[in-house]
Amino acid sequence: MRPPRLSLLTLLSGSAYKCDGAKCDLYMTRTQQSTLPPLVNAIEVYTIIQFPQSGTNQSDVSAIKNIRTSYGLSRIDWQGDPCVPQNFLWSGLKCNSTDMSTPPRIVSLNLSSSGLTGTVASSIQGLTQLQVLDLSNNNLAGEVPEFLAEMDSLTVINLSRNKLSGRVPQALLERSHKGELQLTLEGNLLCNTTSCKKNDKNKFIVPILASVASVAAITAVLVFIFMCRKKRASSIQGCILAVAVTRDGSTNLTEPSILRKKRRFTYSEIVEITKNFQRVLGKGGFGVVYHGYLNDTEQVAVKMLSESSAQGQKQFKAEVELLLRVHHVNLVSLVGYCDEADHVALVYEYMPNGDLKQYLSGKLGGFVLNWASRLRIAVDAALGKC
Repeated sequence: MRPPRLSLLTLLSGSAYKCDGAKCDLYMTRTQQSTLPPLVNAIEVYTIIQFPQSGTNQSDVSAIKNIRTSYGLSRIDWQGDPCVPQNFLWSGLKCNSTDMSTPPRIVSLNLSSSGLTGTVASSIQGLTQLQVLDLSNNNLAGEVPEFLAEMDSLTVINLSRNKLSGRVPQALLERSHKGELQLTLEGNLLCNTTSCKKNDKNKFIVPILASVASVAAITAVLVFIFMCRKKRASSIQGCILAVAVTRDGSTNLTEPSILRKKRRFTYSEIVEITKNFQRVLGKGGFGVVYHGYLNDTEQVAVKMLSESSAQGQKQFKAEVELLLRVHHVNLVSLVGYCDEADHVALVYEYMPNGDLKQYLSGKLGGFVLNWASRLRIAVDAALGKC
C-alpha cells in the first residue's frame, strides 16, 4: 500500500476480524523500497456489547429529551439511552433498574447549578415515577407550577436559590406539612398564603395609588417651594430640595451621625477635609461636589462655588441662609460653610446610599422606590420648616 503524498488515506476492512483470547495484534511491515518507517495516525475498534436489560421506558426517554431541549443542555454524556447501560448512565439521573425484565424508570433528576433559565419545564411531569427533583442554584423564574403537586411519586423537591416568585401551590404546602414531601424553597421571592392575599389587594391599589401619589408628590413639592419663597422672597431665588433615603427605601427617620452644628470653615480646612479635592462626587449648577472626611471619621459632601458659575455668590449664600433655618429629618442637613475671599463652599451631610433622584430613576442596583414611599417622602419634605 502506498499512501498519497501529503494526504490522508483511510483503509476500511470489509469483514470483521476475530481475535483469539480477546487480544488482537496489528503489524505493519516496511517494504524494502520504503525510505520511512510505517505510521498510523488512528485506529478504530468496534466490539459487540450485549444488553441483557431492556432500554429505558419510552415515555421517560421522551420526557428527559424534552427537558434537555427546553433548557438547552449540551452535556456530552447525555446521549443514547438515559439509563442503559448503567455504566453510561446520564449524569444527574438515577434509575430504578432492579428488575432486569422491566424497562428502567427515571426516579431522580438533579440539575442543580446547571445554569438553567426560564421557568420550571412542564416536561418534568412526563417523568411519572420521579421521586427526587433538584433544580436548586439556577436562574429559574416564574411561579412554582401546579403540576408538581400532582406528581404523587415526588418525595423531595429542591427549588432553593432561584428567582421564583408568586404563590406556592397550596397542595404542595399541605403535602409538606403532612411530612409526605420535603420541600425546599429558600432564596426565592415566593410568598405564603397570607402575604399573597395582601399582594393581590395591592395589584388593585397600586395603580390607583400611583396616579394619586404622582399628583400629590408634585403638589407637595410645589407647596414646599411656595412656603420657602414666601418666607424668604426678598433674598432667595429658589429652594433646593435633597432627601436622604436608606437602602431599603424608607426615609431617614433617625438623627444623622454628623452633629447639626453649623460652623464656618477656612479654605485650608476645606482642602484638608477633601484631601486636596481628591474625590469628585458630581457637578451641579454651582460647581463641583467633592467627598471629604470631617475629623477623619464623619463623611461629608463639599460643594465648591465655581468662578464660572452662572448662579453666582448671591444665590449661593442664599442657599446657606436657607439651610441654616431648615431642620427636618428627611432633608439633608448643612454641616457648615466656607466664605473666604474667592473661595466659597457648602459642607453637607454625606448620603452614602444615594439621593432621591437616583432612587426615583432606579439607578441603584435595580431598586426603585414604590409609590407609597415616594408620597411619604414628598409629604415629609413639604412639612419641613423654612
